[in-house]
Amino acid sequence: MADYSQLFLLFFFGMLAGFINVNAGGGSTLTLPMLIFLGLDGAVANGTNRIGIFFQNLSAIFSFKNQKHSQFKLSFKLALFTLPGAIIGAYFAANISNQMFEKILAIVMIGVIITLVLPRKSITAVANPTRKQNFFVYLAMFGIGFYGGFIQVGVGFLLMASLHYLMKQSLVYVNMHKVFIVLIYTIPALLIFIYSDNVDWGFGLTLASGNMIGAWWGAKFSIKGGEKYIKIILIIAVSLMSLKLFGLF
Repeated sequence: MADYSQLFLLFFFGMLAGFINVNAGGGSTLTLPMLIFLGLDGAVANGTNRIGIFFQNLSAIFSFKNQKHSQFKLSFKLALFTLPGAIIGAYFAANISNQMFEKILAIVMIGVIITLVLPRKSITAVANPTRKQNFFVYLAMFGIGFYGGFIQVGVGFLLMASLHYLMKQSLVYVNMHKVFIVLIYTIPALLIFIYSDNVDWGFGLTLASGNMIGAWWGAKFSIKGGEKYIKIILIIAVSLMSLKLFGLF
């Protein structure tokens, strides 16, 4: 039975991760190590973290909708393409050896930073959400679904890069689509972890309560702060995560 200090710590980290995940990504780099630090093994920590991810994105969706920022028909269409990959990835996650994945992800993160700081033409939100999407968008969704089901850590960065550049959407709408997509593919992934008995419900629900609060306010910040502030948070979060994955701290 966890003591109150452990639950408070997990709740606090959940709030911080929820805020970071909605505006950028990499919040799981905080929550997964914390779950392991509290005594869970890797597989159970991975599964328990999905409870927080699920409720975090559910909260963010309601926050975006409450502020009239939604294109849920398009979001759902994109999310459907992540489901096959997420299911396959979650099955592989039962016996995960992710050292090579972490190194590859670190390189990807550096690539994201480079694309963010290089001069580029201004990208504005697509006015028509039913606009025909590039085939590569859906291919990217399948691959991201696999990675999200498999590891989850840093999937927000990959989604933001794909949606921002392939769909030409602003970062505010990218964040809205991102939380919806992650919510949908998290459902089968979480069910797989539950079925394989890799979930600690006490820690998971405590984490989720913090994730939900952080995500709610993260969505509000995303809309009020706009693309400029989202980019700043994204660059900081990606830089820190890349350094961590390279083992520099």
